[in-house]
Amino acid sequence: MTDPKLIYHNADEVEAIVRGLEACTIGPAEFKHQAHLTVALWYLSRLSHAEASARMRESLFRFINHHGEQGYNETMTIFWLKLVGRFLDRVQPGRGSIAELANELALTYRDSRLIFDYYSRELISSPAAREGWVEPDLKPLDF
Repeated sequence: MTDPKLIYHNADEVEAIVRGLEACTIGPAEFKHQAHLTVALWYLSRLSHAEASARMRESLFRFINHHGEQGYNETMTIFWLKLVGRFLDRVQPGRGSIAELANELALTYRDSRLIFDYYSRELISSPAAREGWVEPDLKPLDF
């Protein structure tokens, strides 16, 4: 019997989120914080940090442009990639499937407001933060 509280039950469900983003077949209403984390996990589990960052950026720009959305923020993207990277670094090799890891990640970092422990709203919404990486102004990254 599967646990109904789980977000993902298998790797296919995780991959569907990634493919939905890349193909722009899911809408902005479905692509919220948890989905962003899932894609970051998928990319970082298969690519170097630099490759994952580039692919995430490319996928998000395509998605945003396709749906006529606004709001790409490079600092937010890199912040969450760094945090997911730390999460993966702490995972023991062979521990859990990608679905199990995605569920644990989503539960651990379910609050998207965590970024505001590190960044003021003014800085994170600035043109500099939207266009490139900026260091936090409230406290240094501890990961």
